[in-house]
Amino acid sequence: MIESLLQHLDTLLLYVFAACALVGAVLMLVLRQPMRVAMALISTMVFLGGIYGLLGVHFIAAFQVLIYVGAVMVFMVYVIMLLEIRESAGMARYSALVVPGVVATALFVGALGYGVWHGYPALIRAAAGTRFGIHQFSISFLTEYWLHFELTSVLLVAAVVAALAVIKVSRRAHG
Repeated sequence: MIESLLQHLDTLLLYVFAACALVGAVLMLVLRQPMRVAMALISTMVFLGGIYGLLGVHFIAAFQVLIYVGAVMVFMVYVIMLLEIRESAGMARYSALVVPGVVATALFVGALGYGVWHGYPALIRAAAGTRFGIHQFSISFLTEYWLHFELTSVLLVAAVVAALAVIKVSRRAHG
């Protein structure tokens, strides 16, 4: 009874952390102020660390929080503060790309939902008699998908560098 309740709690926490990480990722795309984008990235990384912890890869979760949030993001926040990027009174709060981004996200979620909905019966037939657990997922993640995880971190750093470059170009254009 208690074991079943704990398993459901793990699943619920996994969904909550995934939703919060997704919200943080969306905020990184739509916010315009660099400090707010950095805070959204920090929250996304913390929730990803929580997801890794729930998946049983505590070592990766600790590195996610200690290295990426604790070191890399502190450095990035320091750089943003060093550049003295100020919010102007007339500056729009959100990017002009919010509407196309929302439309693209809705299309992506619709396509994903369609794929899951129509592929779901086949998945159930294929998985009949097998039990999926977080432990098996963790082993699969660390043996087959570790490179994807590291490439994602490189992509996040490249996105922050690109955002700073766009801000610098925007500052030159506006005087």
